Amino acid sequence: MPAERATAFVAYYRVSTDRQGQSGLGLDAQREAVARFLAGHPDAALLGEFTEVESGRRADRPQLAAALALTRQRRATLVIAKLDRLARSVAFIAGLMEGGAPFVACDNPHATPLTIHILAAVAQHEREAISARTKAALAVAKARGTRLGNPDAGPARALAAAANWAGAARRAEAVRPLAERLAAQGLSLRAVARELEGRRVPTARGGRWHAASVRALLLGRRGTAQA
Repeated sequence: MPAERATAFVAYYRVSTDRQGQSGLGLDAQREAVARFLAGHPDAALLGEFTEVESGRRADRPQLAAALALTRQRRATLVIAKLDRLARSVAFIAGLMEGGAPFVACDNPHATPLTIHILAAVAQHEREAISARTKAALAVAKARGTRLGNPDAGPARALAAAANWAGAARRAEAVRPLAERLAAQGLSLRAVARELEGRRVPTARGGRWHAASVRALLLGRRGTAQA
């Protein structure tokens, strides 16, 4: 569950591959995000840091278990750069919240339990969709006789762009019901945008909400809705 006014923190960083772990790519950005967050809390004390090179789909992560153990032992709060560094599973996130393990994501420090569930659901859906699209694309490429692992990055970039666009569209679909409920309460487009901003719900591409982006979302126009 999210924590408020915590002063003792335990940091947890995660990357999915050995290559990322060895190069520092991803880890440095996470450490910087945590450092910026702690800098905004002058009375904060960092009790420990734990780094994991493992898929977020695995629940049995030794470093995460150690971080949570220290968190509970010292009555601290687990701090992560982004929610998906903790997990891309609604069940896993819900289990932590119900188990009384306080945590805070630096990119959304004031998120409510409802917002966290929405973000976790979006992350899980995106993970599953990316996996399905990747497998389907590889199967089609193989059936056409395409040489997989070709150093020519052109097709790979196009495939990645298509996957990112589709993922953003699905994130927009996940947020649309909430926007529709707010609009049904009689709120103006600008008021809906303020409410989404207040609830720390990001747009499909991580931007800020405006009346135009809310209108596009409600109309199902994925271009401007994903700003």
